[in-house]
Amino acid sequence: MNDDHDLTRREYLTYGSAIGASGLLAGCIGGDGTGTPTDADGTADLTETSEPTEGTATPSSYTASMAPVGEVEFDAVPTDVMVYSLLYADMAVAYGHGDAVNSLGFSAEAGGNTLDAYYERLPGVSFDHEDIEQLNSGESGVTIDKELFYELNSDLHLVDPCLVTSFDGWAASDIEEIRENVAPWFGNTLSRRNSEPPESCADEYEYYTLWEIADRTADVFRAGSTYEELAAVHDDLLSTIEADLPPESERPSVASVIFMQGTFYPSRISTDGFSNAHVRPLGAEDAFAGDDVNYQTSYDYEQLLEIDPDVILHRYGINSYYDVGSIRGTIADDPVGGELTAIKDDRFYAGGHPVQGPLMNLFQLEMTAKQLYPEQFGEWPGYEQGDPYPEIPEDERLFDRDRVADIVGGE
Repeated sequence: MNDDHDLTRREYLTYGSAIGASGLLAGCIGGDGTGTPTDADGTADLTETSEPTEGTATPSSYTASMAPVGEVEFDAVPTDVMVYSLLYADMAVAYGHGDAVNSLGFSAEAGGNTLDAYYERLPGVSFDHEDIEQLNSGESGVTIDKELFYELNSDLHLVDPCLVTSFDGWAASDIEEIRENVAPWFGNTLSRRNSEPPESCADEYEYYTLWEIADRTADVFRAGSTYEELAAVHDDLLSTIEADLPPESERPSVASVIFMQGTFYPSRISTDGFSNAHVRPLGAEDAFAGDDVNYQTSYDYEQLLEIDPDVILHRYGINSYYDVGSIRGTIADDPVGGELTAIKDDRFYAGGHPVQGPLMNLFQLEMTAKQLYPEQFGEWPGYEQGDPYPEIPEDERLFDRDRVADIVGGE
């Protein structure tokens, strides 16, 4: 079992542990599967293998590469793409191909609503999720019906095959069947927590940062320049934050939790992996650093009060699975919970979504910076469930919305 709480049913988003299929993961759309290896410095590979024919609309073939699938060859940019994890839907939108997404994993509605909340602040950017397929019903175990792959008949499965192999009813032979009969796989999810891969996947697996995954996925959509421009915005945002961080002695202790039925389920904020890409750069004190936190760890009110963090961030807080305002009220009404410093100081916040893509990451970095360091980055205005990301006065924004919208729109 993966040691990340975010991979459990407690969050209504079940991703499962990964069981890989050694030697069965590479694939192609057309062509003979050949191409140029990834550069020695680890950067994504995008190699044209034929020249475009003058006077035709047929593009040359090209490749993209990412562990655990390796190199995948494309004859054209995919126009019908299966997506399980929200970060890949966000990437498809960022690269101008949100309309190619035909599915989302555990809750298409909740995931789409989260994207809506952020995109509301990007003029002209949207994601139509009304008719996309929910892959995992969650009604009888964690799985995807294999027939869905045939029904959707996607050009690409933007899904980690090591993840799917772990689902009920799936084996390595099924992964190979879908690759051969429908379309290739391209995805990496263990980088979320840099979780140790199973032995059968160990030789193929590598860990990437969120923006490295975004870089390699940009190759799929032939959107390298878009990635570079978005990465520049991200770099500027990080520079802005790093330049104004207070001394370590003045930084708050921060607890990242999910609260359900009187119990707090913790997650470390200082660990590697893209789930912390919006918190780790802020350099705050991890309230759970002294504890051995794994998927079985939980705290009652008294145990959390012993730690008593300065700030509590509730994961999946922006138009997603949890009404953080209502949860805050429940905790405040408890005689012990009401004694928590974060409750008394009104520093219990709707936190970011750990399965974040690049556009989400920009907003969530800004949001968390304001929640942790209001004196340096401006007050966080608060958030109510169902609302879009709050409107921030222009002079208090940490990145330029219009610039991002123009990049996504190809301007």
